[in-house]
Amino acid sequence: MKAIISHDIDLITAWEHKIDLAIPKLIARSSLELAIGSISCSEYFSRFKELAENQLHNLDELIKFDQQNKVPSTFFIGVTKGGGLSYSLSDAKYWTNQILNRGFDVGVHGVKYNNLYGIQYEYETFKKFSGLTTFGIRMHYLRNSINTLSLLSEAGYLFDSTLARNAGPFKTNTLWEFPLHIMDTYLFEHNSRWQNQTLEQAKTKTEAKIEEINNSGIKYLTILFHDRYFSDSFKSFKDWYIWTVDYLKGNKVEFTTYARAVKQLERNI
Repeated sequence: MKAIISHDIDLITAWEHKIDLAIPKLIARSSLELAIGSISCSEYFSRFKELAENQLHNLDELIKFDQQNKVPSTFFIGVTKGGGLSYSLSDAKYWTNQILNRGFDVGVHGVKYNNLYGIQYEYETFKKFSGLTTFGIRMHYLRNSINTLSLLSEAGYLFDSTLARNAGPFKTNTLWEFPLHIMDTYLFEHNSRWQNQTLEQAKTKTEAKIEEINNSGIKYLTILFHDRYFSDSFKSFKDWYIWTVDYLKGNKVEFTTYARAVKQLERNI
């Protein structure tokens, strides 16, 4: 079994959310989590500090960590707005170039999932400003329909990693689907919109899921960690990601990328 780690870029600045409810929701969520003891006072006030500094991403810090630990992660970035994804195309271009220049793969964090015109627009927009000819996608909030995979294939995407299920990679037309197995928010926000699980609970669930995937014979374990949480203002999330990378390394699990996995899968057909 090999591990594929990826990162969704949902937020970049606080100012981009000046006309939506993202900031009020963050404040309400943080206040509730503090009240029920899910986060510390330090985490709580760190979140307000980030708001004041107009920075809601932790891309530089996460890139450095992945580089130091030789994790060839894939970053998914949005090129259209929707579902709380509100940063500008210029910010998307800037960070795409930054990530590519540091040796990581970048794909699309899709908003349009059931409309061929919208899907093709996102594909062509990203292709044009990234300079890439092959790349993949993950849908924002993992949204999908019965037609999504065939539409993504028609648009030209190499791979997708949206479907959350215990399964190995499979092909729909020319598109490879890599089902998602482990996601940070699912671990810490069990049947909830706020953190209600501890770091130790998340570790236990992660160990069990990795064992389950390995025992089922699935060759590629997929993990999603949002760059937003690589911060001391979300300390349990950050500590979990660091622990997960160390756990995989300690168990001799090799890291790979979606693109490399596709090449291997194509050779084995």
